Amino acid sequence: MTYNVVVITVSDGVHAGQRDDKSGPALVTALQAVKLHVLASAVVPDDEQAIIDVFQKYTEQEDVHLIVTTGGTGFGPRDVTPEATRHVIDRPAPGIAELLRQAGAQQTQLTWLSRAEAGIAGNKLIINLPGSPKAMEHSIRTLQPILFHALDLLNGAKPH
Repeated sequence: MTYNVVVITVSDGVHAGQRDDKSGPALVTALQAVKLHVLASAVVPDDEQAIIDVFQKYTEQEDVHLIVTTGGTGFGPRDVTPEATRHVIDRPAPGIAELLRQAGAQQTQLTWLSRAEAGIAGNKLIINLPGSPKAMEHSIRTLQPILFHALDLLNGAKPH
């Protein structure tokens, strides 16, 4: 089965046109490299309601299986991606966020400052990734061994 992904860049600067989006396109490339189909991408400001709104738009679409965010997961006062994620998920998937932090910490101890979340909204998986293109690409490589199994289970496959 081909799984469709939506990429959401969370950044005030990119949304305002003051900065180029380096993470979003890098995330699209990384997802395509692991054979996921990027159905759409969006840029939203670091605003909890704006993030919730874009989550709700895509969780209501039948053909979306995975939503991946980049940005807004740190300690900054406007980093609210995890809060927006918790607002829309039905079930948390803490093991995914733990895996990403554990793997990221092998690259830099700053990974432990990530507040990224992962969870399930209906049958959609939502995963928050860092805003750094390098860290985000490392995260996709880390997720690759488990991602398709998770998506299979969310879309009706029987667990073994």
